[in-house]
Amino acid sequence: MADVMITRSIDARGSYCPGPLMELIKSIKTSKIGDIIEVLSSDKGSAVDIPEWAKKMGHEIVYLKRIDEEYKIAVRKMR
Repeated sequence: MADVMITRSIDARGSYCPGPLMELIKSIKTSKIGDIIEVLSSDKGSAVDIPEWAKKMGHEIVYLKRIDEEYKIAVRKMR
C-alpha cells in the first residue's frame, strides 16, 4: 500500500450499498487510464461488490484491506 500513488480518494464511510460503488463508478468515468481510486467504506458489501464490478469492467484491484470495521479498496482504471 505504501508504494501505491492514489490519484483520488472517496470517503464513502457511512454510505450503504450501492453508494460506495456508485461513487467509484462516477469517479472512474472522469479519471484517466492508470489512475488509482481508493474507496474508504464501512459497508462490508463493498468488499465483494467493488472487486466484482472492477473485474467485470476490466479494471484492476490494487489492494483490498480491512482495518477494523472499515475497508480500503483501491482500483486502477485500465480502460
